[in-house]
Amino acid sequence: MQTPAPGIRIADEVRDALEAGGPVLALESTILTHGLPSPRNLEVGLASEQQVRDLGVTPATIGVVDGTPVVGLSPAEIERLCTAPDVVKASVRDLPIARAKRLDAGTTVAATAWLAHRAGIRVMSTGGLGGVHRGASETFDESADLGTLATTPITLVSAGVKSILDIGATLERLETLNIPVVGYRTDRYPAFYVTDSGFALDYRVETPEEAAALALARDELGLPQAVLVANPVDPVKQLDPAFHDRVLAEALAAASAQGVTGHDTTPFLLDYVQRATGGASLKVNLDVYRGNVSLGAEIARAVAG
Repeated sequence: MQTPAPGIRIADEVRDALEAGGPVLALESTILTHGLPSPRNLEVGLASEQQVRDLGVTPATIGVVDGTPVVGLSPAEIERLCTAPDVVKASVRDLPIARAKRLDAGTTVAATAWLAHRAGIRVMSTGGLGGVHRGASETFDESADLGTLATTPITLVSAGVKSILDIGATLERLETLNIPVVGYRTDRYPAFYVTDSGFALDYRVETPEEAAALALARDELGLPQAVLVANPVDPVKQLDPAFHDRVLAEALAAASAQGVTGHDTTPFLLDYVQRATGGASLKVNLDVYRGNVSLGAEIARAVAG
């Protein structure tokens, strides 16, 4: 297990599991603080931890409480982040600011992966990955998730990136950053709400054990990149692709008409999609997350041997 910085607190349960060589799964907290409405966020946070425990794995939900990054939030701390006012969203660059100002924060994929790796956790699950935004050739708007994952050797399970992003450009950036991407029982890259983004993948794995073997091969080669396992939502649970494409086009047009730009774009588009689909996108969001948590726990068991 790596020695974390003194400013990181690891829950006793998580530390004990890591020291015993047991399976541990890291979970991000921005889905709770910024991705889901209350009280659904708290329900999902606690249920996800129980889902992981039921699979024989120790959950480690990660967030920032009163400025301190916590690897393995307690139920009370999860509730605090789900209900407290003024909880911010923290990527890696925000962690020292949150610490100095003693802020509560949900951690993004980047910050969660970085903190998990510092604690010695080898597998993480999330919903959707950040990526290259549409129009990035002009704005240079790209998620910090990509740069962090290029230097953080963790295995990350996600359902691809949200379709509001530029998926083709994201896959190009992942290739440039030497981040391996494999489909879980698929040759097609998923797009979060839908099973197939229209982009092919070169490689796939069929079992959690194959994903664990890929992570081991990465470690044996001494490579610093994350391994990304793209786990598509069940086709019967996805948004209807034609309906999805129509709503997304409407959302993009609305953002342009209203002059929405920069960091306001993603929340605007996601909110538009949720309202335009009558909440169906939220249901898909939860189905995606549950599926990724389950697969992440299975991979964590395989990695622990």
